[in-house]
Amino acid sequence: MKKPAFRRRAGDSLMGLLGIALGCLLLFPLFYGFMGAFKTPSEFITYPPTVLPASFANLSNFHTVFTQVPMLRYFLNSLITAVLTSAVRIAVAALAAYAFVFFRFRGQRVLFFLVLGTMMLPADTLLITNYQTVSRLGLLDSYLGICIVSFVGASQMFMLRQHFMTSPTPVREASQLDGCGDLRFIVSILLPMSLPVLLILFVQSFVAQWNLYLWPLLVTSSNAMRTVQVGITMLTTIEGTNYETVLAGAAVAMLPAALLFVFMRRSLTATMSGSAVIR
Repeated sequence: MKKPAFRRRAGDSLMGLLGIALGCLLLFPLFYGFMGAFKTPSEFITYPPTVLPASFANLSNFHTVFTQVPMLRYFLNSLITAVLTSAVRIAVAALAAYAFVFFRFRGQRVLFFLVLGTMMLPADTLLITNYQTVSRLGLLDSYLGICIVSFVGASQMFMLRQHFMTSPTPVREASQLDGCGDLRFIVSILLPMSLPVLLILFVQSFVAQWNLYLWPLLVTSSNAMRTVQVGITMLTTIEGTNYETVLAGAAVAMLPAALLFVFMRRSLTATMSGSAVIR
């Protein structure tokens, strides 16, 4: 009787140690990059290389980030595009998921799988087509031009569909008896019940849009419309790459996503611990 319990505890301990080791392995590049933001150029060429900087009081790299390029403007551009894209994407996904769950129409399953099929298309394969479309619409070098190609997300629609399928059907039937229409039911009842899922999808969408580099680089031409990821690449000079400055810019760029995760960690944890029901 004791051996199975001992083996179980030993197995759990081993899995815990492996999880900690894997977590440290994944977090080490982030830790090293953040430490590199405080280093001087000479510390990058020392041998053997060091992980920790000589002094954490060296803030000149961060000063260079905000003086060499208009980083605050880039932050504002990224914030506007990330919030706008995430809000519209969640709204469109909620409406589409509601239709797939509560409505019955011909070709419903075929249409649903076609939408899911778009998740298999690499984003790079659509760059030329999307650029031509945005150019013809006259949306180049604008916030809408950066955001419009990301307003619809199949993954968000799929996740909300799976969650809406767990909502109790009598609630919708009771609301209909009280004269509540579909749109009012979504806004007043369904979305408040789905708030944890909406938060985690919003965070995921925000981080993905914040980290976009190639598409904002293509559709923006003026310096005032660049985003923060494009701005980081502008910290290099023709003489070479200033690693300490680039790492400082990367550390600053990670702050909004990290703060968003910290403020919403309880909702994210509650959502990830729940189980999805698939029909």
